[in-house]
Amino acid sequence: MKVSKIRARALAVVFSGAFAGHALALDPGNAAAGAKVFKKCQACHSIVAAEGNKIGPNLHGVIGRKSGTQEGFNYSDAMKSAGIAWDEATLEKYLRDPKGFVPKNKMAFAGLKKDSDLANVLAFIKQESTK
Repeated sequence: MKVSKIRARALAVVFSGAFAGHALALDPGNAAAGAKVFKKCQACHSIVAAEGNKIGPNLHGVIGRKSGTQEGFNYSDAMKSAGIAWDEATLEKYLRDPKGFVPKNKMAFAGLKKDSDLANVLAFIKQESTK
């Protein structure tokens, strides 16, 4: 009986935090460490505005952009119709599991599995995306 109550309370805490958007958020990342993680992305993406698109779209200004709208990039129909507004939360979900978050998109990358890598690369993107 006590175990069931403890489990129920634990689940209530987890779910209430998830719906509030706080309990499951990543810790703040380190942009310098994120620059190292971003090296995995550089073969296909640039974050420097003047460099334009590569195999993947340029990520300069990605935060606040709607999915599938980077000028001059040929997106998949899945990404064009996803209707995502890129912010830290949506980027986290996408970078963790690109094919799971936007099925049938063209990105071949399997995703970042470590929370620290995600937090750091998000800090880097946030910092560099507005320069």
